[in-house]
Amino acid sequence: MLIGELKPILTALVLPPAVPLLLALLGLLLAARRRVRAGLTLATASVSGLWFLSCNAVGVLLATSLLPQFEPIRPTELERVQAIVVLGGGVLPQAPEYGIAQPSPFTLARLRYGAVLARRTGKPIAFAGGVGWSSAGTEAPPESETALRTLQELGVPLRWNGARSRDTAENASELATLLVNQGVRRIALVTDTSHMPRAALEFRRAGFDVVPAPMGFPVAQARPLIEWLPSAEGLSLSRRVLREAIALRLAGG
Repeated sequence: MLIGELKPILTALVLPPAVPLLLALLGLLLAARRRVRAGLTLATASVSGLWFLSCNAVGVLLATSLLPQFEPIRPTELERVQAIVVLGGGVLPQAPEYGIAQPSPFTLARLRYGAVLARRTGKPIAFAGGVGWSSAGTEAPPESETALRTLQELGVPLRWNGARSRDTAENASELATLLVNQGVRRIALVTDTSHMPRAALEFRRAGFDVVPAPMGFPVAQARPLIEWLPSAEGLSLSRRVLREAIALRLAGG
């Protein structure tokens, strides 16, 4: 097993819901060993923490407090870029209704936004995404295959397609080989807002002049009361934000 293949496993263990659940289990074990007060206190705090981390309102607060903030790209900024770079966000290797692998919801949303920008400006599109570390050793196809088909369906040509990268740093280095050697340095970078700080950092390190084109902004999705009730969407947002905050610091950002 390559070291990179451990990344998704370690990530799952240090992020919710694993951490609160493990702490709650530890609390119950302590209570069973006659440390009742300490054990029940830990278990209660862990379950309460999982509740709050599962609230969309908490995910939004974490995003605004732990990560750098971005504004939507402006038309004047788009005029100066040479290409639009879209980053992959996963693949659905099995989609029985289609009979062929499909882009994950994150990848699809990024591709749609990239296609909008391409139509608006006439700039060429590049995509970066191979088989991520979490899919290593499986039959999952490269994200690049689903990206090419999706953009064809959207009626937008894909000029550069990176298919070997397994993470954000490799996305940047692979596209640097494809684009910088052709004189393309100033790019509009399309990815989720939470992923943008780390992605922009890696692409600048690879030699690009990056203009962020963020999408997928963390915002309120429902009435205030519902925002403070646990949901799968809220937990997913909190988890993404915490993962990116940790990864950004490890990357030196």
